[in-house]
Amino acid sequence: MSKTYDSKDIMVLEGLDAVRMRPGMYIGTTGIKGLHHILWEIVDNSMDELVNGFGTTIKVTLHEDGSAEVEDDGRGIPVDIHPVKKVSGVELVFTQLHAGGKFNNDTYGYSGGLHGVGASVTNALSRWLNVYIFRGGYEYEMGFESVTKNGKIVSGLTTMPLKKVGTTKRTGTIVRFLPDDRVFEETTFNLETVEKRLRELAFLNKGIKIILTDQRKLTDGKPYCITLHYEGGLKDFVTYINQQKGAERKPIYLEGKSDNLQVCCALQYTGAYTENCFSYVNNIPTTEGGTHETGMKSAITRAFNDCGKRLGLIKEKETPPLGEDYREGLTMALAIKMRNIEFEGQTKTKLGNPEVKPEVENIIYTELVKYLEKPENKGDLELAISKGKAAAKVRDAAKRAKEITRQKNSIENFNLVGKLSASTGKKPELNELFIVEGESAGGSAKQGRDRSFQAILNLRGKPLNAEKKRLSQVLDNEEIRTIISALGTGIGEDFDLSNLKYYKVIILSDADQDGAHIRAILLTFFFRYMKDLISSGHVYIGMPPLYKLQKKDQIEYVYSDLELPEAIKKFGKNYTLQRYKGLGEMNPEQLWETTLDPQKRSLMRVTLDDAANAELMISTWMGDNIEVRKKYISDHANFNREDNFNADAK
Repeated sequence: MSKTYDSKDIMVLEGLDAVRMRPGMYIGTTGIKGLHHILWEIVDNSMDELVNGFGTTIKVTLHEDGSAEVEDDGRGIPVDIHPVKKVSGVELVFTQLHAGGKFNNDTYGYSGGLHGVGASVTNALSRWLNVYIFRGGYEYEMGFESVTKNGKIVSGLTTMPLKKVGTTKRTGTIVRFLPDDRVFEETTFNLETVEKRLRELAFLNKGIKIILTDQRKLTDGKPYCITLHYEGGLKDFVTYINQQKGAERKPIYLEGKSDNLQVCCALQYTGAYTENCFSYVNNIPTTEGGTHETGMKSAITRAFNDCGKRLGLIKEKETPPLGEDYREGLTMALAIKMRNIEFEGQTKTKLGNPEVKPEVENIIYTELVKYLEKPENKGDLELAISKGKAAAKVRDAAKRAKEITRQKNSIENFNLVGKLSASTGKKPELNELFIVEGESAGGSAKQGRDRSFQAILNLRGKPLNAEKKRLSQVLDNEEIRTIISALGTGIGEDFDLSNLKYYKVIILSDADQDGAHIRAILLTFFFRYMKDLISSGHVYIGMPPLYKLQKKDQIEYVYSDLELPEAIKKFGKNYTLQRYKGLGEMNPEQLWETTLDPQKRSLMRVTLDDAANAELMISTWMGDNIEVRKKYISDHANFNREDNFNADAK
């Protein structure tokens, strides 16, 4: 890999397109997720410098004026003139799509930003962007702005040409930008979201230091500041994920490399019954898995079985456990770094390179066998074999239970009799399924709905908490089987989204603690066994009102305690106030008007942007550690706040 990094290393694929015209093509959405995406693009550029050995520290600052700043101690963006484009490397990076050093393996060995659109897209979607470069003994600065010309916004114009402003002994780059409120629905960076992603990056890149400062959040006159630095890398990551799960031994940490790959892997067993896998390629989360995950799982199964047989823990005539048996209760974290990534889909969530599977499998198998055959690590192998054998014993029962969910026979139909009031519409993409608990609430919903596209599934008791039970136990619960039958997708490894009968699955429960508990139980089940249902955007929370204000013919429904004082103020005196204790208190007309009518209701779409933190949250909420749960609820929970979910109107 070349140690030089000049403008000739920046390869231009095509000019800047009208990013502002279709921002969704580049950042997915102009909502809060898209806002943070333009920050990640700049952070990823700095991280690519550090990952390739050029620097040790990244500083991210959220300023009071709404701007964000990313600083690194890398080499600094090239300032010399590009031999073909005849402009500086800095100008190319911030004004040309597909311009960057990452298409050239001599410049960056490993990079997540392979499309080369990051810095230019951030510039295009900002009010202004300033860049400061420390390179070759000098400090440089350059500025860009999106301005209005002839009634049209022109993005990313150079308003301050590149200039040398002084001398320096340091190297690196500082980028500060203000998101454009003419593009984004929301322009306030969320501290928790930023901290979660930066923590993840710190785990994935052991030894690298990330300093986050929020100038907007002051304590005793000082801004919030946290340093994220993990020498243990993925080993620290699985410890963090499993902190509420009752980890049974210290994590197993493996690393190795081939000519094409660097591989890091951490494994840890817990007392839970579900497997969890978090994988990354060049710091990019691969939430849909891919060939690297397949290789890792194959290696784990082979290593445990081979070592178990050699050390006499699996007898010669004994049928060895399967991979799914070994992975019950196992948390796996995998991070690889490679060149020439082939992601499946524009979202970069699944690795497609076929050559990666055998390479990852060989590296992890070799390193895991070395680890397990050391006398001091025999306890790890014994734990894996015992867990695998125990899981294998219940596998047949679980398989029989899953077969029940697949059958389209009288037994399944009987489960739905009296519970599911189906819609008459035959198009799943138009159909909605409301999951309602309680006879009175279910009755009102059935009468108030529009049966042409709305179905009501009436649960007659709380479903089982899937966090604490094996799959076979979960499927023994009649309410869970009813939900599976109604949706038609199957569960777990047999889940098939193409068979989904209702494209909107809406949890409709009372706006109190019992209702919140039911929501949590159902979301836990979906997260554990139908995760794609959430990640594909099919799960919603219905938002029934808490209060009804009435003054003669004037009626207003209030959906949270925060809204109530303002609503009362508008009504003045001589009003009546009704607090709904549950959905069952509403008649069918009221339920339609407030909660079912697509023209008036509000739904909250449940999203899964961060699988690792979702895993930790589910463990905290639904696991066995009561004290941790109480503390979290005391510190954070407010079930009537609208910002607990991402809003999806109608």
